[in-house]
Amino acid sequence: MSNQSNEQQAIEKRREWLKLESARIIDIANSESNSALKCIHQLSVAGGATEGTYIAIEQRIVADQDAAGAYHLALLAQNTPDLPIDARQLIELVVNKGDNQQRLALLKNLPLPPVDTIKELILASNDGDAIGQMNAYLQINPEGYGSQHMLASGQADRIVPLSPGNNR
Repeated sequence: MSNQSNEQQAIEKRREWLKLESARIIDIANSESNSALKCIHQLSVAGGATEGTYIAIEQRIVADQDAAGAYHLALLAQNTPDLPIDARQLIELVVNKGDNQQRLALLKNLPLPPVDTIKELILASNDGDAIGQMNAYLQINPEGYGSQHMLASGQADRIVPLSPGNNR
C-alpha cells in the first residue's frame, strides 16, 4: 500500500509542477511578442503542459504571424492528434508566410502536406536551390506523403529542425 501511495504522491507532485510550468509559459506567450519558439522549447523541456498552454502558444503564433513557430507547433500537432489547436491554420501560415526552407520542411515532415500549394509557391519564388531540393524530394516521393509514408516504407524518419536563423 505504501508503494502505491508514494506513486500517487509522485504523480500529484508532477501534475502540480506541470500546472506551474504551464502558467509560466502561458504568461510568456501572452506578454512577449515573438516568443512562440521560446515557449515551445520550454514546453518540450517540461515534458508536457495544459491545454491552455498550447492554445496560448497558438494565439501568440497567429498574432505574430510567426511561420517558424507555426511549423514547430504544427509538427507537435501532427504527432499528438488530441492537442486543442488548429494544425491546418498553422500549416497555412507556414505555406503562405514562411520561406522556402520552411515549405520544404513541411513537404518532408507532414504526413499529408499541401503538395500542390507548396510546389506552386516554391516555383513562383524562382529560388533555384529550393526548386532543386523540392524536385529531388518529389522524384523519390511523387505523392509527397511526408515522413509517415517514409516510415511505413522502411525509410528513416528525418524531422528537419527549423531554427530562427534559417529564416531568410
